[in-house]
Amino acid sequence: MNVAIIGFGYWGPNLLRNFSQQSDCEVKLVCDLRQERLNVVKKNYPAVCTVNSPDDVLNDKLIDAVCIATPAYTHYEFSRKALNNGKHVLVEKPMTSTTAEAQKLIALAIRKKKVLMVDHTFLYTGAVKAIKLIVESGTIGKIKYFDSTRINLGLFQPDINVLWDLAPHDISILNHLVKEKPVSLNATGISHTHTGLENIAYLTLNYNSNLIAHFNCSWSSPVKIRKILIGGSNQMILYDDVEPTEKVKVYDTTYDIKPSTDETKRQLLVDYRVGDIFIPKLEKTEALSGVTEDFVKAVAKNEKPLSDMYDGMEVVKILEAADKSIMGKGKEVKLR
Repeated sequence: MNVAIIGFGYWGPNLLRNFSQQSDCEVKLVCDLRQERLNVVKKNYPAVCTVNSPDDVLNDKLIDAVCIATPAYTHYEFSRKALNNGKHVLVEKPMTSTTAEAQKLIALAIRKKKVLMVDHTFLYTGAVKAIKLIVESGTIGKIKYFDSTRINLGLFQPDINVLWDLAPHDISILNHLVKEKPVSLNATGISHTHTGLENIAYLTLNYNSNLIAHFNCSWSSPVKIRKILIGGSNQMILYDDVEPTEKVKVYDTTYDIKPSTDETKRQLLVDYRVGDIFIPKLEKTEALSGVTEDFVKAVAKNEKPLSDMYDGMEVVKILEAADKSIMGKGKEVKLR
């Protein structure tokens, strides 16, 4: 399989390195508007050809698959052209800028019989794989809440707000762990720049069950925090991605609300249980290696990738609705 990469900024070098390590594909082209970035490609990968125009990639009949690692507002147009030209597509998150665009790409991919995959890298980490197995085993019980904090100082994006930049990671993890779809959401945010793009934002997803999910995203924090708390009816999970080794901890901790009697109806009777902490062993393979391997396998065997186009659309649907809620000062927005 001949692969091309459009965009050689922050993520492009990682894609090139990982695709170059896959045995069933070969990176033929790398495209970037900046010649200095292409010089880096030629220095480290002399056999890879470089071009300045995306059209040189999209119109090349020898290219089987295209990886799109460009700004979010270009994702739809580049993906559309690639699919129309008969190429499989791996696109960075977010998949598109609107749900309508995502729906059009999905319809096009189906019509062209091509793989359209979104790079939700965290689904391929050893930590999320371990959490998925724990949740599916049923040991933590029914999930009651999902609480995510993803904050740091910068990098301020010029074309998308902080939710579109950071929240796709954790929304994709939530959707991977919980099959129930949210029915509505509330979001608030603030911009401290002249662009009007929110650099601090809070998002809450509401479900028909008692599940609630909350996301705290910021480019304005003095410290880098990457934490997810998952509360189950029997146990609780802490996922700290900044932690170098013990990223996942399972707490055998819960609480139980006792039913009131006539004598205690004005009191809240809570039984707390604090037990051991279990630290699972995690896979140490690079997550992006799993992404590229899954993409190549999906193309070669015509299989559904783990992070498919429908997952990408669900994330965009939530982000688009979050923008509406922010504009409405936190007004609840229904999700269809």
